[in-house]
Amino acid sequence: MPRQKLRGVTSFARVQEQARALYASLQSEIRSKETELRQLKEEAAALHRLGLGSAAVGGTRGRARAARAAAAPSGRVDWRAMLDQLPKQFKAADVRGIGAAKSKRPSEIFAAITRWIDAGLVKRKARGVYERA
Repeated sequence: MPRQKLRGVTSFARVQEQARALYASLQSEIRSKETELRQLKEEAAALHRLGLGSAAVGGTRGRARAARAAAAPSGRVDWRAMLDQLPKQFKAADVRGIGAAKSKRPSEIFAAITRWIDAGLVKRKARGVYERA
């Protein structure tokens, strides 16, 4: 009987040794992959600093979108205060001429006009012409 125990212990010891070796090789591989990943991230950051990051992702549209986003003010627009600055009769182009609306898309300006109409602050006189109520 002692021989069988001895055999079981030695085979278990071999398995344990193989597991340790496998664990060590996996740790080594993980370190090398992390090093490679760190280098790739540094290269990507360098390209991004050169301005190639957005071009690689979205082409010219990506660059134009990034330029618009950088130029646009990040604050919210007080559309009701803007309405007070408009003349009695106005067009959407008049709204665009006022401070914070210069960087807004046409869809945002027309959405604001529609909100003013729904709130009863503005009436539509003709196509493209509005009047403060």
